[in-house]
Amino acid sequence: MKKYLNNSRNVRVVAISGSLRNGSYTSASLRVALKGAEMEGAEIEMIDLRQYNLVFFGQVEETNYPPDVLQLREKVRDAQGILLGTPEYHAGLSGVLKNALDLMSFDEFEGKMLGLIGVSGGNMGAINALNSLRTIGRNLHAWVLPQQVSVPEAYKYFTEDGKISNRNYEKRLLEVGQLVTRFAKLLELQKDQEFVKLWEGLPFFENPVVANQP
Repeated sequence: MKKYLNNSRNVRVVAISGSLRNGSYTSASLRVALKGAEMEGAEIEMIDLRQYNLVFFGQVEETNYPPDVLQLREKVRDAQGILLGTPEYHAGLSGVLKNALDLMSFDEFEGKMLGLIGVSGGNMGAINALNSLRTIGRNLHAWVLPQQVSVPEAYKYFTEDGKISNRNYEKRLLEVGQLVTRFAKLLELQKDQEFVKLWEGLPFFENPVVANQP
């Protein structure tokens, strides 16, 4: 039976980065979104896939998954909100994130709030990768937030120490984390009417290729 939160307990939001690079702009973007979730009272955690000894999906039977796969699944399963971030490679999401998602199932995602962030070094952004993630999220029966953030030419918008320098993108990243948390709270408290009202009031997601304001 699903356990619902009481009014005094925070929801938990985790973020998974599809980039293994040091100084990753994807991970930096997720940290901003997690800050937004924390501002709404969520307990937050960044899941660093570099710290997990994962197998390739299909390499071994599920009954023989190594402990790190089970730990990853448990962390995601225990969260009420999930943020996924990916760089766009060859018009798709990263292989490392796709493999991590393939190692999970409905148990980790069904009925959860899901926020999406994509990062690209080119000026076209990460729309194709985000579209793929949205399809995956829907197929896993998650509530995929209409708002998503595509950051093109990411090297222009972050400082050398990984801090975001563009106010427009910072605001949008914070908003994704905030909305995931707000909706997750409503779901966990079974406030269905409030959830629907807030959901129907959301604008369709926008993905400008270039930020309007520095």
